[in-house]
Amino acid sequence: MNGIHDMGGMQDMGLVQYENGEPVFHAPWESRVLAMVLATFAWHKWNLDAFRHTREVLPPQDYLRLSYYEQWFSGLRELLVRRGLLTAEEIDSGIPAAGAAKTSPPLTAEQVSPVALSTRIHAQRDLSISPRFKVGQQVRARNINPVGHTRLPRYARGKVGTIHRDHGVFVFPDTHAHFLGEKPQHVYSVRFAARELWGAQSPEKDCVYLDMWDDYLDPA
Repeated sequence: MNGIHDMGGMQDMGLVQYENGEPVFHAPWESRVLAMVLATFAWHKWNLDAFRHTREVLPPQDYLRLSYYEQWFSGLRELLVRRGLLTAEEIDSGIPAAGAAKTSPPLTAEQVSPVALSTRIHAQRDLSISPRFKVGQQVRARNINPVGHTRLPRYARGKVGTIHRDHGVFVFPDTHAHFLGEKPQHVYSVRFAARELWGAQSPEKDCVYLDMWDDYLDPA
């Protein structure tokens, strides 16, 4: 979807604030949010793309105001409520509603993998699916404005690039985030010249490589 989260190529957003020696967590509550998010994936009630989408739908003023882990907590809260595991009132009060449905069995520490933090959520699929494009082929990113989740950045829409590499077959995030199926397809590294993206004022030799799914591309 088109939202404030898609800030690539936007001007006048200020300098990136680099924190020298930045700690892993700035406060203990941040580590607890990370732990809760990783643990609740054990319920299999949502997926990584659905979790990413919760940050896309944040109002612009909240997206710019909230810290990274505040955004994570907001997304976790939304998913817990949306998937019927809790109500907003229960979260605010910390007290289960009378007769509220409870997950059975409850999530225990033993159910969470001890390597949950270091184990990647794999989206690649070992499937024999023919690619729509080949290395060296020119392609044009589709000029679309989806209302749901997408990994196609606005600054590349309608622009022409060249297939640099075929990564293989992966889950399509645009459908996966909304529980509409994995729709596996090829993902490519696509090279875009900076001047194609941002005009003649860009350095002639600069370029950007974007990972793009089949459904994001058309032949140029």
